[in-house]
Amino acid sequence: MALLVVAAPVALWYTARRKANPIMKRLWCLAFAAVAMAGMAGEVVLFDAATATARDVRGQDGATFSLTNGLLTVTTRPSDKYPGVAIRGDWDLSACGEIEVEFVNGGIWGQYTVRLLNAGGSPAGKGCYIGKLPIKGEKHKICSQIFPPPLPHWSETLAKLTRVRTWALPYLVWMPLPEEGSAVWSAGKGGVRVATLDPKTVKEVAVYINTPKLPHVWSVKRIVAKGAPRTAENVPAFARMTPAEFFPCIDEYGQFRHREWPDKVHSDADFAIQRAKEEKDLAAHPGPKGWDKWGGWADGPQLPKTGGFSTTKWNGKWWIVDPDGHLWWSHGPVRVTPSGATTALDGHEDWFARLPKPDEPEAAFYSTRDELLFPYYARWKMKKIYDFSAQNIARKYGAGWYGTWSDLAHRRLRSWGCNTIANSSDRQICLMDRTPYTDRYEIHSRPIAGHKGGWWDFCDPFDPSFRAEARRKTVEYKAQFEDPWCFGFFVDNEHHWGQADTLALSTIKSPADQPCKKVFRARLRAKYGDIAKLNAQWKTAYRDWEDFLAVTQTPDPKAAKDDLEAFTSEIAETYYRIIREELKRAAPGKLYLGCRWAGSAPDFTVRAAAKHCDVLSYNIYRRHLRGFKLPEGVDRPVLVGEFHFGALDRGPFCPGLILLRDQNERAQVYGDYVRSALEHPQFVGVHWHQFSDQSTAGRFDGENMQVGWTDVCDTPYWETIAGIRQVGYDLYRIRAGKAD
Repeated sequence: MALLVVAAPVALWYTARRKANPIMKRLWCLAFAAVAMAGMAGEVVLFDAATATARDVRGQDGATFSLTNGLLTVTTRPSDKYPGVAIRGDWDLSACGEIEVEFVNGGIWGQYTVRLLNAGGSPAGKGCYIGKLPIKGEKHKICSQIFPPPLPHWSETLAKLTRVRTWALPYLVWMPLPEEGSAVWSAGKGGVRVATLDPKTVKEVAVYINTPKLPHVWSVKRIVAKGAPRTAENVPAFARMTPAEFFPCIDEYGQFRHREWPDKVHSDADFAIQRAKEEKDLAAHPGPKGWDKWGGWADGPQLPKTGGFSTTKWNGKWWIVDPDGHLWWSHGPVRVTPSGATTALDGHEDWFARLPKPDEPEAAFYSTRDELLFPYYARWKMKKIYDFSAQNIARKYGAGWYGTWSDLAHRRLRSWGCNTIANSSDRQICLMDRTPYTDRYEIHSRPIAGHKGGWWDFCDPFDPSFRAEARRKTVEYKAQFEDPWCFGFFVDNEHHWGQADTLALSTIKSPADQPCKKVFRARLRAKYGDIAKLNAQWKTAYRDWEDFLAVTQTPDPKAAKDDLEAFTSEIAETYYRIIREELKRAAPGKLYLGCRWAGSAPDFTVRAAAKHCDVLSYNIYRRHLRGFKLPEGVDRPVLVGEFHFGALDRGPFCPGLILLRDQNERAQVYGDYVRSALEHPQFVGVHWHQFSDQSTAGRFDGENMQVGWTDVCDTPYWETIAGIRQVGYDLYRIRAGKAD
């Protein structure tokens, strides 16, 4: 339509010109100008690289820039700050509804931010607007963020919700969902910054990267404000509430009070309805045909029986082999436990419409817990917790609820096309010996003092306490090590490995009595002999080899590159080797499944792990696994330890790490993800995180995600279950390349 509005005057003007009619020619020129002006109404150009001058731009937090060839090109380095550019100006944006940034050669997925400031404004105070820019590596993309409508009480409400992840609330309240294929997420606690900007007097616009881990070069072409401002008329009622109206926001079942959705529980009577519905569904779907008792491919090739689980490469693809000698591909959820929605109460008991009194039977659920996660509550200094999911399961199944639910967990998984209870699940349920399972333990021995980051400190593998703790853990998990249904163990989770020299640099930052530092000195002494030779190479000034231990200042990474990288690799190999030795000492037939890297991993740790792990493991939160590659020359089986997607149409108001439109899209994307793994020669399984939704009120770190196959009331998300079944029932045909 817009093309017609512009094209019609152009055509008529051309006709008038051909006929040499001056009056018509003038009239159509005026009409064309009017249409063009109308099309430009409401648009304010804040920056155009084709016309801007360098004096209006400044680098931010160490970033440098150049303004050439119609592009503002920015160079950023690894930083714990927000490197980018800030542009000065004086703009009235009161007639605009969104800010738009045109990137060229963008590429740091999900990390760009745009910020507007008034004179004297501060990112941490008033006079500021901050918005995320969704980008995932496109060479050219125009990203936009919508200004929020006027919601007078929204800021006060969000100020009380800071402990949970609220990054997706704008999509629930006023923003349209991102375009298909986008993944929008926040790695931090995910609070929403409420705009305190006066749009009439904007003095600065900044575009930057949040704490980048790698160097990067990117360019901006234009920044424009445009579109009509949003109003508060069509936002959900809860966004217009005062805090007194909004809180308590969690009902007695642990659900968000201020929204409705299909299958939401309003009374205990609804539990009976859901039980009957599910029993009918389970009877209609008994499970895939052609599986053996382990969930292996009974209709596939017969391989030698080893008495345990092993790995093999068959027809060009990696597989796990089950104890009956059948090819086996691991498919199932993490954290199969009735305590998936445990939440911390400290400091915000006023969020809850009702919590049990100490003398009530349901007070028992102040002490039920997810055993693996419980230590994190202590680490975060949280003392009072409540388990809404177990409470609801007890209400739903009555006396003997734990046994009933445990039996149901196994029935559900086989019915849904799964053959695995993945790690961090309830130990008693695993030991029922009905579904193969994996477990995870963590080693907490003396850390490398100079190394920071990650869920837990990175342990010094040269300290004797490391091997002692690795051995003690195998004793602690003795029942699982002796259980034929346990196919293997992950050890540790999402370590902060850094770059190829990080662990060695961290070693140098550590005190003189750090064991790995003494080993590093021994390696260097054997190589250089004289400390003067090391100083010449590293450009350092150590007085002697004792001084090397005492000094914690790091050398120039470029000068010491070869030595730093060699010792970083040695630390990694020692870490994996000792864990393997102790794990295999306890049970030679159990698979060592690695430490579950977060998304990706530097080459040095992958190569080290490949020498000692039976299977390499990654937690990969993407829409699919196409394009996944191991480092050149590494050919090992790979397992996805975590993945998920969520939506905002039901349950908690955080959709997990990847936002989808609704439960139907969730089912479709689930099937595509698993299929992409089945078609990839490296993958031997994928594990969904997690079996049931997290608490709407958040776990120890504020995660409050709609990521379960069941909700907090133990109700399955039926669309998702249908998607799981569709790919699960055809698992082995897809893997073998025989599916349609």
